[in-house]
Parts: sequence; structure tokens; C-alpha cells
Amino acid sequence: MNLIKLRDAEAKFLAQYPGGFSDPEMLEIAKKHKPEKMNKLTQESLAPKKFKDPDQIIASMVKIVSQSSMVSVFEKPRFRDLAQSLYSDEKERLVLGLKEMLHGNQGFGFELMCDLLGEYKLAKWTLLTICLLYYRPETEVFIKPTTTKWIIQHYELEGLQYSPRPTYEFYRGYRDQINHMKAQLGPSLQVNNAAFTAFLYFTYADDQGIFPNGLPRK
Repeated sequence: MNLIKLRDAEAKFLAQYPGGFSDPEMLEIAKKHKPEKMNKLTQESLAPKKFKDPDQIIASMVKIVSQSSMVSVFEKPRFRDLAQSLYSDEKERLVLGLKEMLHGNQGFGFELMCDLLGEYKLAKWTLLTICLLYYRPETEVFIKPTTTKWIIQHYELEGLQYSPRPTYEFYRGYRDQINHMKAQLGPSLQVNNAAFTAFLYFTYADDQGIFPNGLPRK
């Protein structure tokens, strides 16, 4: 990790938003993503006691993915259609994977879900990490390919080799480094990891003269 770049990004961000993520402008931006609503929805609908009803868990997953502002509009209907077409044994595998990922052996659950979704060409980083993020927003991470690759490159994160095919080894390594980076900064930036990774991405993009959608500034 390049601590100099990280501290420089913090200084630039706080110069523009003195309150950090509590700055009024940042709070207004956050409203568009409804983090509190999505966290509550996920934590309540995917609580351990809810896993007695696999069909309801599947329905909750579809609802979370569909309402998330961070999942691609192309992936949402594909996941919904897949969830509705799964056989009973496949639903049980998906639900078991999610239960283990959230409440048990996280690595086993992650790979179980990845294998099942991979059979339908839907083993996407976004679909595998969105529920994790919303369930534990302060510690888990959401992996969006472009953002993640840029963060790794710009902040010189070591030991991470990104691959389009999700693996728990990469997820765990990336999550640990993100949490370590967050711990190096002041309390105004130590909030949920969705906001923190957005800060890392946007400060890098601004430094490169790039808009968030990848277009150069005029």
C-alpha cells in the first residue's frame, strides 16, 4: 500500500469536503444510494432465523439485488430470472451458500455460491458481494471490477491479482487491505466500506482528470 498516496487523497478530499462523509454534500450524495434502508432490509431479511424458509431467502436476495443502486441494470433481471428458474436442489445450494457466507464458514459459502452461479454464467463479483456489504457494511466490501482494479493499481496494493472469476482468496485479501487502509485515516472517513472505496476511486479519478464514468474532463 502506498501510504503517501492515501494520505494525499485524504487531504484533497477533506479540503473539498471538510466534514468528510458527514459533509452536507456527501450526505446528499449518499441519499441516492439509500444505504441505511438497504442495510436494514438485508440485515432483517437475511438474519439467521430467516433461513428456515429457502423460498423466502431467494425472494429476499432478488429484492436486495433489484433495489441496489450498485448492481448493474443488466445483471438485475438476469439474476431475477435465474432465481425463478432454479430447481429445488439448486435453490438449496444457493441458500446454503449464502447462509454459510453470512453466518458460518464464509469461504465455503462464497465458493458454493460462485460455483452455482458459474453454471449459469452469472458468477459476478457484484452479485456475490452485494449481500455481504449490506449485511456488514463496516467490515465487508463490495467488489465492482473497474473500481477495484483502479484502487489496486493506484494505491499499489500488494499480493492481489484481480480475476473476473470470483475467488474467496482474492475477496478476503482485498477486504483486509481495504480495512487496513481505512484504519490509517481520520475518523471522518472511517465509515462504511462502500463509501470508503468510493472515496478511493473518486480521488484517484479526480487526480487523473477522469469523470466517474471514465470520460476525461473537459
